[in-house]
Formats: sequence, structure tokens, C-alpha cells
Amino acid sequence: MALILRFAERPSESIGRTATATGGTVKYGYARVSTEDQNSSLQLNALKEAHCDHIFEDRLSGTITKRPALTKCLKDLRAGDVLVVWKMDRLGRSLKNLIELLDELKSRGVRFQSLTEAIDTETPAGRAMWQMLGVLAEFERSLIVERTRAGLKAAKARGQKLGPKHKLNREQVTLARRLIGEGQSRAQVAELFKVGRVTLYRAMRG
Repeated sequence: MALILRFAERPSESIGRTATATGGTVKYGYARVSTEDQNSSLQLNALKEAHCDHIFEDRLSGTITKRPALTKCLKDLRAGDVLVVWKMDRLGRSLKNLIELLDELKSRGVRFQSLTEAIDTETPAGRAMWQMLGVLAEFERSLIVERTRAGLKAAKARGQKLGPKHKLNREQVTLARRLIGEGQSRAQVAELFKVGRVTLYRAMRG
């Protein structure tokens, strides 16, 4: 029977690594729902049927970016282990974030499975899909940069000043929020607008 570790607004007691019937390899499942009223039973049942030894579950509101259950799960994974999700969008907040996580798993020798998309990084088809995701992530980054430059050029054409460096106007803040929502880091967005990260943080809080 799988052990389930749930995280809501506060972390619960952690579960230690235990031996399994497969020897040293441990199969970890990860589930996520964005609000407390959502039902995670579909995800949990699928992970149990996939014979996961431990299941980690985040039950957090959509405004919370930290995922303590996933953080704990990634920390417990060892080379040769398997991370299983019901669907790929449960793992990554964006395509860029998903690629970064899959790259990390690969570098650590951890196998990845997505049940809905039938992806397994141990199979040729799964590895091909992982490579295709990398191509799509690069395409997404190129589009974001292109849209950012076009937005800045349009703002300049309307007579809006893009400086001084210590201030962002309302339109720039709106664009910055959209870029971050599309997967850009705050450091990258601050660099695009030629302001410091602290200036960006303050502008977005306003």
C-alpha cells in the first residue's frame, strides 16, 4: 500500500525512505490540486494503480508558488528511482519549469513517467518526447523575447519613456507580470526592462 504525504497550507509530518519489493528502487508519485475544494482522488487512484511506493500531494491555492510536497519528493529521489505523475501539467508551472525539472531528474539518474501522456523516459518514444519538449521550450523562450521587444518598441513609439531606470510605468508592470506568468524568471524580466530586481518587486506589489 502506498504511503501518502499531503501538504496543504502547512507541511505535515514527513515520511522516511523505506525498502520496497523492487529492491533499492523506489517509485514516487506526485499529485497536485490548486484549491482545497478540488478532488484529487482521480490522480491518487491512478498513482496507486501504477504501484507507487510513496505518494506526495500538494493541495495549495493557485497564488502559492512554493510546492512543499514536490520539494520533499525531489529531495528524497535517488538515482534509479522513478517519479510518476498523472499528467505533466501537475509537475511544471510552465513549459520552461517542466523542462528544468526533467533536466534535473535526468542529470540525477531518475526515471520519469507521465501516465496520461504515456511518457516514460526509459523508452525510445519517451526520450523522443522529452527532446521535443526541449525544442518547444526554446521556441517559447524565443517568442517571449520577441513579444517583449515588440512591446517595448510599441511603447516607445507612443512616446512613453522606458526610463529612468529606477521606475516602471503601469503598462510595463502589466507586461512584466504577463512575462513572468509565461515562464520568465523575475531576474530575466528585470534585465529586459533594465531595472534592478528590487525595483521590479516593488512595482509588482504596487
